[in-house]
Amino acid sequence: MPNHKSAIKRVRQNEKRRLRNRHIMSTTRTYIKAVRAAIDGGNAEAAREALPKAVNALNASVTKGVIHRNQAARKISRLTKAVNAL
Repeated sequence: MPNHKSAIKRVRQNEKRRLRNRHIMSTTRTYIKAVRAAIDGGNAEAAREALPKAVNALNASVTKGVIHRNQAARKISRLTKAVNAL
């Protein structure tokens, strides 16, 4: 347990950020899974509908500082490429 006032505050901040990051990543993964499921099922229309939601979620996670912008760009690129290949 932290003893200093600043360390106690830091623990509170870290916990709040951890929960926020976990929620953002969980939501993002859900949208990505929806796109991948549509791609695996060969459903081009569903994949095209799910892709913008996944892209928005990835961009939001970058804005919040949860993932690096290059990681988001890579994932968006690969998902878009896979949807366009259908």
